[in-house]
Amino acid sequence: MAVLENIRKRTTVLILIIGLALFAFVISGVFTSSDFGSGGKVGSSVAEINGNELSIDDFREKVEIASRRVGPSASSLQVMNQVWDQEVRNSILGGQFDDLGIGIEQDQIVDFLETAGYGQNPQFQDENGVFDPNLFRQTVMDWKVNNPPQYEAWLQTEEQIVQMAKEQTYFNLIKAGAGATLKEGELDYKLANEKMDIKYVRVPYTSIPDSTISISKEDIAAYVNNHKEKFKQEKSRDIQFVYFEEKPSEADDLAVKASVAKLLDDTVVYNEQTDRNDTIRGFRNTTDMNAFLSRNSDIQFDTIYKAKKALPSSVADTLMTLNIGQLYGPYKDAGSYKITKMMGRKANGSVKSSHILITYEGATRANPDIKRTKEEAEEKANDLFKEVMKNESEFTAFARDNSDGPSAPQGGDLGYFQEGSLATEFNDFIFSNPIGKIGLVETDFGFHIIKVDDKEDIVQLATLSREVVASEETINALFTDATKFEMETIENKDEFSSISRTNQYLVRPVNKIMELDENLPGLGTQRNIVQWAFNEDTKLADIKRFNINNGYAVAQVTGRYKEGVMSSEDASLVVLPILRKERKAAQIIAASKGKAMDAFAKDNNISVSTASALTVKSPTIPGAGSEPAVVGMAYGMAQGESSGLLEGNTGVFMIEITKKTEAPKLENYSTYSNTLRNNAANKVNTAVYNALKSGAEIEDKRSTFY
Repeated sequence: MAVLENIRKRTTVLILIIGLALFAFVISGVFTSSDFGSGGKVGSSVAEINGNELSIDDFREKVEIASRRVGPSASSLQVMNQVWDQEVRNSILGGQFDDLGIGIEQDQIVDFLETAGYGQNPQFQDENGVFDPNLFRQTVMDWKVNNPPQYEAWLQTEEQIVQMAKEQTYFNLIKAGAGATLKEGELDYKLANEKMDIKYVRVPYTSIPDSTISISKEDIAAYVNNHKEKFKQEKSRDIQFVYFEEKPSEADDLAVKASVAKLLDDTVVYNEQTDRNDTIRGFRNTTDMNAFLSRNSDIQFDTIYKAKKALPSSVADTLMTLNIGQLYGPYKDAGSYKITKMMGRKANGSVKSSHILITYEGATRANPDIKRTKEEAEEKANDLFKEVMKNESEFTAFARDNSDGPSAPQGGDLGYFQEGSLATEFNDFIFSNPIGKIGLVETDFGFHIIKVDDKEDIVQLATLSREVVASEETINALFTDATKFEMETIENKDEFSSISRTNQYLVRPVNKIMELDENLPGLGTQRNIVQWAFNEDTKLADIKRFNINNGYAVAQVTGRYKEGVMSSEDASLVVLPILRKERKAAQIIAASKGKAMDAFAKDNNISVSTASALTVKSPTIPGAGSEPAVVGMAYGMAQGESSGLLEGNTGVFMIEITKKTEAPKLENYSTYSNTLRNNAANKVNTAVYNALKSGAEIEDKRSTFY
């Protein structure tokens, strides 16, 4: 009986567990998986995270699915890094979930499905428009049978839903402890609103020349050793390279220009079949422009008439002045040599207009919310037309306030149109009336109050164009130059820069390249160069030539940095200014110890300055800059009290509080404590994860595979 009684007590729990298991199983099985489907596939690991191995097979599969989802908008390495970040996050937080026993419930899954967008899809809604998990399950099962790629993509989405649900629970538990008392709120209020007036003397560090401060290598090494956390570094490389760009030579340029010019006039060729000379029409005299350009030009004959603004800006003025049949060129534009012929011109062939549309129910493309009749629309249009004619200069405002057309926010501006592009009645009005004319016209769209804003000529041009590209001779010469440079620098590795200067080649340095980088400034995506730089067989000063898009790059490794603490040489740029400032501060303090403010100022040939309304939340001292330590010290001092010598950001200070203004007391500081609480809660997700990641043991092997 006791056993039966225990079973009865646990009936509700058992039903819930069974229901959850069935729901998860029917969708895909992932919800019941403790490792998010990593599944223990056999293969090498791409990482070990806190002792858990991440299979390269699983990882590659997820990268492939993600690549299909993202498409060409991201490179393969970018997609891989995104998947990596997610897998690391899942593993690190997964350990926390296991330790705390955090799981998910069915209602959480349904909530996440709805918020992820599935709930808004009519395909997954019941007759009342409510998300139906059963309909969704049926669709997933259909994907599994009939659309495997879609099903695989869903599996990853499903994992993300599980992860998000668990993360929400986990972070909410932490946020529950991220609070702030009313006393903390009161202090935050005071730090922002209690004001201090001071007088001060500042001896800037710049008063002592850097050259007088001696810092040894041992000093730098000691500082780095005492602040190791600040000088941690990842494995990285420095390289320098010379880019041999495949581009046309001056001879190539002249050759293309000559070839274009040669096509201008007729040519006479011997025809073996007829045993006579034939005349081949050139660009100037051809009677079939379309066929001629198809055979001889990189761009085809465009019969569309264009306005001046649509032409190349460098030659637009010249082209617009050509007469029909007249030519201009050869000229160079956008890397091509061109000759342009005027084929046709239409004076005032493009018109810019604005309109106020008053439409009605049943008119073409009328807004369904408009219920006025045609008669009411006509009456309104007539009344509005009279008002517009009285105040023509306010046409834009009238259109913005009254037009039913989509151009209303732009003041009715329709832009430029060529003849025949608009409704017949509208077209006839704007092309038959002068600029500035306003009229009322009816079309199938409704009643239009139209203003002719501008008119411009349009022209039809035929352009013979050939791109200037590097010739085979130029490409061969480039290869020879790159190879010669590579061989010469390999024999003289220490003279990479000097040999470059001798040959007038530009050396481009790239510092601190990470192992999984792929983009190099000046070269773009060059994963192969990065892999070579990190290869264990590649030594410092090694040189190699790479075939890249549009040429070659000869690269040299100039720096190798191991993971760990920076060397004193590498850290010197950061440490030197810090140590100099410390030494200068000590020197100033030692020379002025025990002096009053006036003596401190006089002995350093500096005037006493003042600053007013300083607060701890805004610790900027006019004339000195940001000085939080100095202002913080002032906050703890009483009115009339003087400080000793204070080491600040920009110099050594001595201050005196001349006035302290307390912040007005409030009845309640809950607003400030709530703000502190919300700010703390908002930081939880990022701060907690970063802390966990910082303390995690991660062995990253991606560079072995990518």
